[in-house]
Amino acid sequence: MPSAAEPKAISQTEVIDLGKMLQVVNRVKWRIVTLALLVTVLSAFVVLGMEPIYKSTSTLLIEAQEARAIKIDEVYGINSGQSEYYLTQFEILKSRSIAERVFTQLDLAKHPDFIAKPSLIGEIRASLSFLPKESATRSAEELEAIRLQQQLDAFIEKISIEPVRKTQLVRISFETPDAKLAAAVANALGDAYINSQLEAKMGITQRANSWLGGRLGELRERLDASELRLEEFRQQHGLVDVEGVTSLDAKELERLSDEITVARSSLAQAESFMKVVRKYGATDIGRLESLPEVTSHLSIQNVKKEVVLVERKVSELRKVYGPKHPKMIAAEAELSAVQQSLHAQIARLVQGIEDEAQTAKQNLQALQQQFNQSKGAFQRLSSVETDYRRMLREVETNRQLFQSFLSRQKETEVTGDFDSPVARFTDRAVVPTAPVKPKKALIVLLAFAGSLGLGIALALGLDALNDTIKTTQDVELLLAQRALGYLPKAAKRSNSEQRDFAFFDSEQKLHSEAVRSIRTSLSLMAIDKRLKFIEVTSSYPGEGKTSVSMNLAFAFSSLERVLVIDADMRKPTMGMRFGQPSYQAGLANFLSGTDALGDCIVREVRPNVDLMPAGAIPLNPLELLVSPRFAELLTQLNEQYDKIIIDTPPVQAVSDALVLVGHADAVVMVVKADHTRSGAVKQTLGQLNQAHAKVYGVVLNQFNPKNASSYYGQYGYYQAYESNEAVS
Repeated sequence: MPSAAEPKAISQTEVIDLGKMLQVVNRVKWRIVTLALLVTVLSAFVVLGMEPIYKSTSTLLIEAQEARAIKIDEVYGINSGQSEYYLTQFEILKSRSIAERVFTQLDLAKHPDFIAKPSLIGEIRASLSFLPKESATRSAEELEAIRLQQQLDAFIEKISIEPVRKTQLVRISFETPDAKLAAAVANALGDAYINSQLEAKMGITQRANSWLGGRLGELRERLDASELRLEEFRQQHGLVDVEGVTSLDAKELERLSDEITVARSSLAQAESFMKVVRKYGATDIGRLESLPEVTSHLSIQNVKKEVVLVERKVSELRKVYGPKHPKMIAAEAELSAVQQSLHAQIARLVQGIEDEAQTAKQNLQALQQQFNQSKGAFQRLSSVETDYRRMLREVETNRQLFQSFLSRQKETEVTGDFDSPVARFTDRAVVPTAPVKPKKALIVLLAFAGSLGLGIALALGLDALNDTIKTTQDVELLLAQRALGYLPKAAKRSNSEQRDFAFFDSEQKLHSEAVRSIRTSLSLMAIDKRLKFIEVTSSYPGEGKTSVSMNLAFAFSSLERVLVIDADMRKPTMGMRFGQPSYQAGLANFLSGTDALGDCIVREVRPNVDLMPAGAIPLNPLELLVSPRFAELLTQLNEQYDKIIIDTPPVQAVSDALVLVGHADAVVMVVKADHTRSGAVKQTLGQLNQAHAKVYGVVLNQFNPKNASSYYGQYGYYQAYESNEAVS
């Protein structure tokens, strides 16, 4: 199970280390600056050779409503109030037809800017005779048409149409190396658009006028025919004013209908009275006298008033006089006469009502007969009126159509010569005085900034991909080993002797201090342990293990008696570095038994430093190293020297170094800074651990001291003391 600290460690490693990134950039800053300057200079040369491009712009105002002499939107079919109208006009401005008109008008096919230059690919293709030629498959006319289309395409690419937002304005721009041509094309495009719209409107007007003229003849003939039919119909039916005649007939029918209604009402009343009379009898005056129909009559009411007065008079006299009194007799005679008059009035009333009923009946029959005759005549006249009105409507319709088409034709004739442009210039293009591109200063500045950024990105990318051991921090983090120190990289102009013996050079105090620091680290780690045999090895050849072995010997020589053994018997170099001849006896000679120990050691190659070179190159160096004689050699040398430094071959090349780890008190791993990959070093350390080697740590060789400050700051590397005191 993973520990709780592991997620925290992982999260910390995932955080971007800005300080490390700055260190990477700081190490290669002059390379980045050099790259940026080279790219900037190259860009400046390229920009200076670029052809300047001029841009000229004209501004058009698209009219919202055209200034027409007479409003005939129906003829043109244009509704300029719609927003789509402006979008349509903008697209017309961008159309190929407008561009082609200007291209032809200015004869740009012969202009140098549009004459195609032969490309490199075209020239190579033309030089290859085995490739099929385009001219062999196309006629001259087709090739010319293709050339013109290509020129026109190039011309259109340089046109820019930009509507001004929320306005009726549109900007027309053209870019070309010829400043005068830029202004001419920008103005010509606007003129071509205006002229094309005027021509289109004139064409619509002419077509509308022609069509209206043809239709007018047909409508005139139709109107004349309908008027002729209407006149013949009037004469056939003898009509003067159909509407007046039908109005009189309608009134007559209405009057007769009212009279019939009145007659029927009178007849009904008379027949109702006669029915009552027949029920009670015409002779029963007493009963008739009590009928409301009788009493309501005015003449009967007058007579009855007289009867009532006379009866009242008789009643009053009867109270005063006797029946035979003359006044009584006269009053009763008067009463009898009045009553007889009442009966006669009732009889005459009954007879009159009976006569009235007969008369009403005859009158009703006559009215009905007259009504039926008028009704038939009215129906016949209504049918004639319907036909008449239908024919009249036809005449009116034909007349309206004729008048409408006639007015439209007159309008088109009037407006046919009226040139009202749909757009006008608010600003005409002028010849530009300065090019719009290339913006040379901006391009150079961007090239510098871009190359600078590219250099930084490349540095960071290469550093991310670079898994070599570059610093002592990498030794501790990537290899999990102690960083014993590092040896500075020698100057480029120094020779091999200066590099090998820099420890003794007073002008390279930084080198000597670094070596002493490695010596101190080894001594402190073995303060309570035996440290006599030190094995120095590396992963691959060329990492500087021999130089480290020599410098360790020089550092320990100020304190102890030191012997350096060159155990790399396959490719020995230490004897040559100390100026020994190639035939000098050494380790191989002693192990093979050909030479004595004293003959194989070179005394005092440097103060307190003896050397045992590799000697003659044997055929079986590994067998010599594992032989008992090598162990005996170390036993003898142990009594003579305080420190014995063994320079061994690279681990990844041969296994010589692995068989010697059992004799070493400490193994020092040499890694060439910023050269050896961490995977190889880990593999080497793994092999040493499997061989039970006592790996004390890693020494970085050929480390550039100029980069030390970028890794460690002002305390990153050993400062040389100005004093000449010897450091022990």
